[in-house]
Amino acid sequence: MNKGKVDVLLGLQWGDEGKGKVVDVLTPRYDVVARFQGGPNAGHTLEFEGQKYVLRSIPSGIFQGGKVNIIGNGVVLAPDLFMDEARDLERSGHELHSRLHISRKAHLIMPTHRLLDAAYEAVKGNSKVGTTGKGIGPTYTDKVSRNGLRVGDIFDNFEEKYAAHKARHEKILQQLGYTGYDISDVERKWMEGIEFLKQFPIVDSEHEINKLLLSGKSILCEGAQGTMLDIDFGSYPFVTSSNTICAGACTGLGIGPNRIGEVYGIMKAYCTRVGSGPFPTELFDATGDTIRQIGHEYGAVTGRERRCGWIDLVALRYAIMVNGVTQLIMMKSDVLDGFETIKACVAYRQNGTETPDFPFDIEHGIEPVYVELPGWKTDMTHITSEEDFPQAFCDYVSFLEEQLQTPIRIISIGPDREQTIIRQ
Repeated sequence: MNKGKVDVLLGLQWGDEGKGKVVDVLTPRYDVVARFQGGPNAGHTLEFEGQKYVLRSIPSGIFQGGKVNIIGNGVVLAPDLFMDEARDLERSGHELHSRLHISRKAHLIMPTHRLLDAAYEAVKGNSKVGTTGKGIGPTYTDKVSRNGLRVGDIFDNFEEKYAAHKARHEKILQQLGYTGYDISDVERKWMEGIEFLKQFPIVDSEHEINKLLLSGKSILCEGAQGTMLDIDFGSYPFVTSSNTICAGACTGLGIGPNRIGEVYGIMKAYCTRVGSGPFPTELFDATGDTIRQIGHEYGAVTGRERRCGWIDLVALRYAIMVNGVTQLIMMKSDVLDGFETIKACVAYRQNGTETPDFPFDIEHGIEPVYVELPGWKTDMTHITSEEDFPQAFCDYVSFLEEQLQTPIRIISIGPDREQTIIRQ
């Protein structure tokens, strides 16, 4: 029997690398697109045919007709937010109900999870993680403590299960001194979202995916956030609550590791971060402001300003290693079009010692060691072929490939689907 293939696409920095656009560009090569972790705190922005879309939970392959899209068991799902997202897409002419399948084992984000998110952040005071307040962390906490509600639960004695979970959350909120809230309106919409969910194929996604593979279908696994936000390998504790690395595709979809072929790692030509946490190459000057303005570096879901800095090759080498990246995709190269010089961090200096390796602690005493390269001073947004790249940009790409020991196969030079150069 012919066997299909599984490729994985994920972010290598602190998220916001532009994964949605790349999935949309790559989707024609695949039969199935599957999301394997994260929740509605991750916004994937896509622009094509003069329209801009922001996806939060729905896989980015939904814009390509005829593709199966799967929300895997590793995802946490907010029924009310999912309903809003799906209805927006349907209003714009995209049919979802037959093409979007949802795992029975995906965990549900309850309204009280959002309250817990806010309460836990308030307790931390000056040590806030900087969550989006969407209830992601508390939902994953319930999952690993074996207290979660899953999509499959909505068909069996659900009201009783919901009431028990809500009561447990309210007890915790009371202990934290977080009172005086009213979630009645949110709860009504949430329950409406539960009924909306029932209109979609609710599946045993691990069985479905493996049957698709056995029938010869090809699958693209889509991650959310970025490697440096991984719960195990990111800049802990300023991380997300799931495994954003390639291994997360196995646990988040029920795929054996021997099935994985290509691992596409996405990075920006510079670096950004949203929320709290260490960021060694962050720029606090006019250069950082310029990158933010030109790159429109604001959160797709939250609207928060992204912190901006030069590319960090220490962190990227680490991300490539833990993911087993086979090819790189570089986004937003055009944002650096106007700079006289470009900097790249090639090592960290910590306690007087220089290291090319990513250390246990990057929050204290890290000084980036930079290499300076000439800028290309060329508007690349209208370039349609690799042969037309300015020499200084080609030199920058070659420098990155040498430093990262991984080929850069795709280069994005603008937000539109057409502004994508696939290198030979």
